[in-house]
Amino acid sequence: MPHDHSDHPHALLPPEPALRVKALETILTRKGLIDPAALDEIIDTYQNKVGPQNGARVVARAWSDPAFKAAMLEDATPVVAELGYYGRQGEHMVVVENTPEQHNMVVCTLCSCYPWPLLGIPPGWYKSDAYRARAVREPRKVLAEFGVTLAEDTAVRVWDSTAEIRYLVLPMRPEGTEGLGEEELAAMVTRDSMIGTGLPKEAS
Repeated sequence: MPHDHSDHPHALLPPEPALRVKALETILTRKGLIDPAALDEIIDTYQNKVGPQNGARVVARAWSDPAFKAAMLEDATPVVAELGYYGRQGEHMVVVENTPEQHNMVVCTLCSCYPWPLLGIPPGWYKSDAYRARAVREPRKVLAEFGVTLAEDTAVRVWDSTAEIRYLVLPMRPEGTEGLGEEELAAMVTRDSMIGTGLPKEAS
């Protein structure tokens, strides 16, 4: 017998994803299961307040302020919390610094632990089985696939994020940026450079 009952919720939803989301929101609101105002606040937070721009500001300040950088490297959690970057997925932060001698790269081998307050929601590739397995086994090859080629004498260290610790890579400051302010520097910081799978933008 064909499955053509029209009283099932999924049969009432339109085919377009955006319309399906709106229809689900309407149904759940009518049933008293969600508060639209709270939902709007969550969406606004992840669209406008949480994301790589936060981490970029932290990196730019570390590039500009040696005392801030030293404090970050010693104990990042209270330092970023003072800037308002704390909460879920950002309770215990560790910052690791890239140098000519060592390049750092972050992975979560068990799931997708990630510093949401500083970098937003993790990209799909970060959560993939391939990245989680290969980043540990063959980090240089993975970096090359991201377009990052390191000198042979630069060591690669892979940091495994856990439910207890989230890592942020402090990339090396690009050459020729000595006269730039923090806003200009922040614009050069990419999300991938703070994971270690990319580099900051070059000075123009």
